[in-house]
Amino acid sequence: MDPVKRKRRKAVVSQMDCVACGCCAKVCPLSAIQVVKGVAAQVDESKCVGCGKCVKECPASVIELWEVQG
Repeated sequence: MDPVKRKRRKAVVSQMDCVACGCCAKVCPLSAIQVVKGVAAQVDESKCVGCGKCVKECPASVIELWEVQG
């Protein structure tokens, strides 16, 4: 019998459209998001639990939650 594959969500930032405001990093409860070199936000997938707080907070609406298998 195959083990049940759980689908989890992870935040993904559109690097081209991110304005590096840092709003997402401020609301992330696990500090999974950092603004790198003042250019764009980057998500550490190993820390992200897919709560969606960053998606709601982003003023540019450039963060989405994607389903990943794991």
